[in-house]
Amino acid sequence: MTSHSSIRDPRKSVPFVPVYVDHGMTGTNRARPGLREALAAVRSGDTLVVTKLDRLARSLRDARDIADELTAKGVALSLGGSRYDPTDPVGRLLFNVLGMVAEFEADLISMRTREGMAVARAKGRLKGKPPKLSKTQRAHLLELHDGGRYTQSEIAELFSVSRATVYRELLRRTREEVAARERAAQEVR
Repeated sequence: MTSHSSIRDPRKSVPFVPVYVDHGMTGTNRARPGLREALAAVRSGDTLVVTKLDRLARSLRDARDIADELTAKGVALSLGGSRYDPTDPVGRLLFNVLGMVAEFEADLISMRTREGMAVARAKGRLKGKPPKLSKTQRAHLLELHDGGRYTQSEIAELFSVSRATVYRELLRRTREEVAARERAAQEVR
């Protein structure tokens, strides 16, 4: 039996280890701030610990590039508690298989998302973002623009929208007018 006085606090013997997290981002994006910070912080002799390979990268190319970068710096890579050894043929094989599986999973997720969006769009459920202006506001915006008394920047400020929204509404009207003329021309034929 062990007395309480002989038990050491394990936190006292473990050095501080920074944790890098990319909230709201997936491994499909190589340009993640947490990953960038972690790669910049590691030094020769360090070990970068990652819970799973798909948390590091979702493409085999990115995973290999990151592993090669770490190896060149003299940094070890630990994946799910197992140390990746780039000199071991079996380790390289497992790393590549895990990388291919992560890439395959990312491709499946992407494909299913596109299919789901197509089904929702076909059923009229996927309409996108609601317009910034109501029909009445849009008509008023176009009327003010046509009056020529206000610049597009002033109109944007009046409606509390960006200038890009004003430009988009003007472009939308132009497209609607062109489409209406084309329909009218086809009806005459």
